[in-house]
Amino acid sequence: MTARAVGRSLRIYHDAARRPALDAFYGRFLAPGDLAFDVGAHVGDRAACFARLGAHVVVVEPQAHLLRALRLVLRGCDVTLLRTLVGRATGEATLHLNSANPTVATASADFIAAAEGAPGWEGQNWDQRITLPVTTLDALAAAHGMPHFIKIDIEGYEAEALQGLSHAPRALSFEFTTIQRDVAYEAIARCAALGFSAFNASLGESLQFAHPTPISATACADWLRALPAEANSGDIYASLEPARL
Repeated sequence: MTARAVGRSLRIYHDAARRPALDAFYGRFLAPGDLAFDVGAHVGDRAACFARLGAHVVVVEPQAHLLRALRLVLRGCDVTLLRTLVGRATGEATLHLNSANPTVATASADFIAAAEGAPGWEGQNWDQRITLPVTTLDALAAAHGMPHFIKIDIEGYEAEALQGLSHAPRALSFEFTTIQRDVAYEAIARCAALGFSAFNASLGESLQFAHPTPISATACADWLRALPAEANSGDIYASLEPARL
């Protein structure tokens, strides 16, 4: 089951036909010689894109079977692979594994509760737990350098990770879901507190911005509040330089 699920994700996300759109979209954030953090790398399509753009990538993925896949798909890329969780403080935390959907795991019990019975999340089975170390974005920056771009996709733990960031990079993104809008509201507020004033969003895997020009943190939260539940998920982008959005 796990091998099939990982193989399916690899085929979907590493389809060569997607690469031009990925590179064009993220090319606004990264250039050769830049540093990127991919927090919650999944099967590494974003990390591979960042590397193609010439960035060094710190790749964070807590699931052992996904890390094995990442070693293969990112072979020869300029990456550092880390198996850890990312949160507001260093220590340890529990990662909940999902045998019904092996490529999805979460350190958030609230995410599991929100997914229970929600459309699109039927049949999940969070039946395994492992304890893993927790680092912070600040600690990663101290060890590897201040990133130019951070991508965060960690199933309801995004706001926790942002609480462990003290200095704003040039830009960042974090995943949101309509089953946990409160997490996204907290993450938007944290970004605003870090000094970000320009926001935009992208639904699903569209690789297109929802707004023709950057919007404020308040407008971004209002947009998310009005979004229908069936929109399901996407990513919110924050930048210190509005022209990038």
